[in-house]
Amino acid sequence: MGVDQAGTLPGLARLNNLVRTVQTPEFAGMTFHEVLAKSALNHVPGPSSMPFSWTVNPYRGCSHACVYCLDPDTVITMSDGREKLLRDLEVGEEVIGTRVDGRYRRYTPATVLAKWSTRKQAYRITLADGTAIIASGDHRFLTERGWKHVTGAMSGPGQRPYLTTGNSLMGFGRAGGRPEISIDSDRYAMGYLAGMIRGDGLLFARTYTRPSGTPNNVHQFRLALADPEALVRTRAYLERFGITTKSFEFAPASATRRPMSAIRTARRADHESISRLISWPQDPCDEWAAGYLGGIFDAEGSCSRGILRISNKDEAILVAIEQALVRFMVPFVREKANSIGVANIRVTGGLPSRSAFFSIAQPAITRKLALVGAAIKSKADLRVVSIEPLPGERELLDITTSTGDFIANGVVSHNCFARPTHTYLDLDAGDDFDRQIIVKVNVAEVLAGELAKRSWRHEPVALGTNTDPYQRAEGRYRLMPGIIDALASSGTPFSILTKGSLLRRDLPLIVEAATQVPVDLAMSIAVYDDELQQSIEPGTPSTKARLATVTAVREAGLDCTVFLMPILPYLTDTRAHLDEALRQVKASGATSVVYSALHLRQGVKPWFMQWLDREHPELVTKYRSMYYGQNAYAPKEYRKWLAARVAPLLRAHGLARGQEDPATGGVRSAATTAAMAGAAARRSASRTEFAATPDALF
Repeated sequence: MGVDQAGTLPGLARLNNLVRTVQTPEFAGMTFHEVLAKSALNHVPGPSSMPFSWTVNPYRGCSHACVYCLDPDTVITMSDGREKLLRDLEVGEEVIGTRVDGRYRRYTPATVLAKWSTRKQAYRITLADGTAIIASGDHRFLTERGWKHVTGAMSGPGQRPYLTTGNSLMGFGRAGGRPEISIDSDRYAMGYLAGMIRGDGLLFARTYTRPSGTPNNVHQFRLALADPEALVRTRAYLERFGITTKSFEFAPASATRRPMSAIRTARRADHESISRLISWPQDPCDEWAAGYLGGIFDAEGSCSRGILRISNKDEAILVAIEQALVRFMVPFVREKANSIGVANIRVTGGLPSRSAFFSIAQPAITRKLALVGAAIKSKADLRVVSIEPLPGERELLDITTSTGDFIANGVVSHNCFARPTHTYLDLDAGDDFDRQIIVKVNVAEVLAGELAKRSWRHEPVALGTNTDPYQRAEGRYRLMPGIIDALASSGTPFSILTKGSLLRRDLPLIVEAATQVPVDLAMSIAVYDDELQQSIEPGTPSTKARLATVTAVREAGLDCTVFLMPILPYLTDTRAHLDEALRQVKASGATSVVYSALHLRQGVKPWFMQWLDREHPELVTKYRSMYYGQNAYAPKEYRKWLAARVAPLLRAHGLARGQEDPATGGVRSAATTAAMAGAAARRSASRTEFAATPDALF
């Protein structure tokens, strides 16, 4: 169906050629912006070192990438330890992500860079502790065995690591049964005031006798705190109930103590109202009990080195804490009182219990909540017990963060990569490259017109140099058949470089085109480790599927080069990996190989380094030393070392290193060599015929 979304993507107005914006069920999570192209041929700048001068890009953006999505009601852990529903999260807010530090992965602040929605099939993942998560099949969670998708397959096109029952997720979990508590409710406010004022406030009424012998009734309320967050909340709650207080500086900072501020009132009516507000209820409700825990924790609680305690000597206060913890099934022990009668109630059960306490009590003092720096170790039983498909499609949301992950319902959740592309159209830095696809629906017709001009010199045209012409969107729009026909009919040599197995659909057309003009085909297959391939190229066809496409090209009678690029330093440049890669390439029937080390242009470097920091943090320093500053290429010394390693392996496997062919802009193949003579003769005849008119040479 067509959806008018131009208003949400203001940059598209610059094109002045938007036909419509389309979303379809078979491409859930993707939006196609159909435009009428004014030109099809793109000229490569003169200084470029590329062996071609012209390209055609029917798409801008690439639908090969994955989409990871969660239910809008998923609870996200914020960097201050609080929680927020995914639907309420805003770009720019700070959540908790993770980083690898030595032996442990630790919690660390992460900024939300982008947020988006889609509709698609969802699954409910249930864990042994009762935690439940609703996510798409593409979503990935961190397990004790690495990142795994919700769904996948052991073999075939859908092969990828996926969750199975028994896998244990990483995090602290969020078991069900927690009540919905609002800190804006009057009951929560009354409970909070009871905990705060009974725990740390001064409330007294006394009668003094003046020197004259007349009585003097004194009513006093005062609350002094070093943490302004709790003081502000207490004052606001009091004002809600008609009690106005004055603020003042209670104590200045010293070498060993933070400054303290205070609020107070000396009105008798206020004293009486506060006394009523903090009285013990006969039948406390969930909201009062949660508020009480929040108030008494802000007043008398601490959380240091993973130990949450609340201290007091008043038996009534201690019993009320215990009753509230029992109500919410938060485990605890009461420790033996010290010499002055102060006892500690300590929450047990590790981070899962502390997380449950904080989400229920919602205390105001953020410094006591922070998870930052804690290691991801948990006593919760986070084994997967079931993965159930949910009927129909539903709205799902996802975010991109600066660490590449976040905490969703208490478990570590992967997100989509944020790549700084599409900015010329004001599209965001999140997943727009993957999901906002610009489609030049008339590209074949425009190209045919440009190739028919008398000024066209039949220079080689390269396809796949910017965005993949055989990405998933091509299955819907079928732009390549028209492009291939226009190029072949005009006598224009061309090359195709792709990661997409959809190339097989057009093999008959390409075989026919190769009888008319030089044609070169190449398949990009960089990684031969399935888990690494899915990690760095999510959503693309598997290595196995791409090698099968190479075989299909060869069986159709055409040569096919494999682009073993980029080779990733310290990841895919080992002798074992390269040897296995070339063995598989040879078995596919490929005729030659082109290789090169990783090239990190500035638009891609932030995305790649973010991925590396999350997946292989031990390599970040090495990569930064190689690709420092504006450097896009690996150092010359490394490239020489790599060439010395690859050359003998190419010889051993009987694979020639491909040579760039200026006739097509690709890598010269045997088919190209055979076709060049006939194509050149036809072009010569055409020029002779055109010479009959004075302007035919332009």
